[in-house]
Amino acid sequence: MSDELKSADIQLIQRILPHRYPFLLVDKVVDIDGYASARGIKNVTMNEPHFQGHFPGTPIMPGVTIIEAMAQTAGVMLGVGFDVVDTDLLIYFMSIERAKFRRKVVPGDVMEMKVETLRGKPFGKIFKFNGVAMVGDEVAAEAEFSALVDWTPGQ
Repeated sequence: MSDELKSADIQLIQRILPHRYPFLLVDKVVDIDGYASARGIKNVTMNEPHFQGHFPGTPIMPGVTIIEAMAQTAGVMLGVGFDVVDTDLLIYFMSIERAKFRRKVVPGDVMEMKVETLRGKPFGKIFKFNGVAMVGDEVAAEAEFSALVDWTPGQ
């Protein structure tokens, strides 16, 4: 979409997404190409609360949190792509399709989430994305997901 790829550090991510610990699941988003595609990075650490119960002695990141991390990456992409930082942007899951889990994600992994927009127009309400979560050169998970975007919360 654009000639210059953008990125978002954790400070910018927190200005776009309402999520906070323990549910902020993306540390950095890079290679943001407008609202077409982006790559999120998640450093998986043992101190995340879901590892206490999933599973004791064998910590594995739950698949639903992997998909949520992909969705948060897409949310940051929209925030940067449409320059809606500091606007209380809200995005709601509508559907998750074709979800597949290929590899365990465990503490110490660096997970990269590649997302691309399949459907959606500037400041439209409905978007559909494809996401692939990778650890190294291995696919950990993949899914298509749709979201409803609320561009003007509280108004």
